Amino acid sequence: MVSALGLDVGRKRIGIAGCDGTGLIATGLDTLERRSFLHDVEHIRRWVTERQVQVLVIGLPYTMDGELGSQARQVQKLATRLERALDLPVEFVDERLTSVQAEQLIQSERKAPSQNKALIDRKAAAIILQRWLDERRHPDELH
Repeated sequence: MVSALGLDVGRKRIGIAGCDGTGLIATGLDTLERRSFLHDVEHIRRWVTERQVQVLVIGLPYTMDGELGSQARQVQKLATRLERALDLPVEFVDERLTSVQAEQLIQSERKAPSQNKALIDRKAAAIILQRWLDERRHPDELH
């Protein structure tokens, strides 16, 4: 099974998720407060090394009508830089509504979303990675 790291890239934070050894379940691991590209790379590199990651799965924020907006282009630029810096392949997952899903999960756990932005980012990264894992397991099913 491929070891993957899921990333929910935002302007201020990056949610980080990993998968279990079977590649069935994604779990939020960490939230990185963004400072600089070098800082971000080193933080992500520690997770890559610790978990022997072979692929980065990054959420791509399409607009609701399926277009790539300015935020998606920023994510693509960062992904290209991470791919080079970490020498790892990058795969993208449509991340539309993952933050909304993550917020709903947190609300169902009786936590105030306004106080849990880092938790939302972590859970959104886990949702992104879970979508990728599910698509690899069932490639002919449409999601």
